[in-house]
Amino acid sequence: MIIRSRVVVTMDGAPIENGAVAVNGPIITDVGKFREITARNTGEITDLGEQALLPGLINAHCHLDYTILRGKIPAQLSFTDWIRRINERKAALSEEDYLASIADGFAEAKRFGTTSILNLEACPQIIGEIAPSQIRTWWCLEMIDAREKIDVERAINGVRGDASSREDPVGGIGLAPHALYTASQNLYHTCSTLARREGLLLTTHVAESREEMEMFRDGRGPLFDFMAAIGRPTEDCGRMTPLALLLSREELDQRWIVAHLNELTESDFDLLTREKFHITHCPGSHRYFGHAAFPLERLRSLGFNICLGTDSLASNSSLSLFEEMRELQRNAPSLSPRDLLEMVTTNPASALGQAKSLGRARSGYRADLVSVPLAISDLDPLDQIVAFNQPVTSMMVDGKCV
Repeated sequence: MIIRSRVVVTMDGAPIENGAVAVNGPIITDVGKFREITARNTGEITDLGEQALLPGLINAHCHLDYTILRGKIPAQLSFTDWIRRINERKAALSEEDYLASIADGFAEAKRFGTTSILNLEACPQIIGEIAPSQIRTWWCLEMIDAREKIDVERAINGVRGDASSREDPVGGIGLAPHALYTASQNLYHTCSTLARREGLLLTTHVAESREEMEMFRDGRGPLFDFMAAIGRPTEDCGRMTPLALLLSREELDQRWIVAHLNELTESDFDLLTREKFHITHCPGSHRYFGHAAFPLERLRSLGFNICLGTDSLASNSSLSLFEEMRELQRNAPSLSPRDLLEMVTTNPASALGQAKSLGRARSGYRADLVSVPLAISDLDPLDQIVAFNQPVTSMMVDGKCV
């Protein structure tokens, strides 16, 4: 087919006015001006009219398990209080609740143009029972061994078949040791070793809150007290920052996607001059917790690839990446609309190891595309895309309309 729209945003250069994209099966085969595409290609023409056609959005950090908890946990006085509240809520959830939560999360993500998701899955045993979502998903097993040990290899083998046999567009699987305060040094090392051997993604939460900094650097605070009370050893506390501790244990290479990094010291930035991994910022969740200002410009100046994610609806109100872009724009007004769009297209595609197949409207890439209406005016189409706050008009994944 040939899809024509007022503007095609390729993420390769300036938007193409009166543009078109040719699609053959799951692949984009040509992109350019409408008259050029129709001269070079045959096929049924779909005219989207006064719309922008752009690559599907990619959510680089999400917990679909907790869609059901939207609005259930008011903002707490401390991050540790929030952990207590979410643990209480999770204890009451059944497998049926989790299945419904994930289905609702996928439905909301689709409404707002998300075609790919990195989902941290705390209940991997239900992956085979989740209804097809039509979204490209990376299922990352969220692992915690603060109370009991985990057989990582057995866990990943248990979901490998379920994930690969799903009818959804091909994504992948990965490992997610949860955070330094819930995952042991051995768990991080085992996950890292297995991921490198098997070619899997790795993701984790690091330096998310002031209380995490207090726990590891100062050996005190609410999170320190809470984890000690449930039996977590504390010999690694009171010596260095969370980031420094993790880097002393593991080499974080391009296979790692690190979420948050809200609390960093000058010594951390010294360490980061020698590191290169991917970073996901979650602006809505960041606002909910009232974290310290995210050091976006310093991290960008060091060459880090910054992506956006929604986190979970236990600490956010929406799974819309358009809203995440606007929230970041409010806090970092110097960012251009293109900068923001890169953080939900090309940047997460690179983080997922898909820089040559996702995140752009380019010949040879997967036909993951969404469209949004444009006002009939001289407003910059990229400005209008970032400002968009309704469900997308149309969406396709692997060349199939969703």
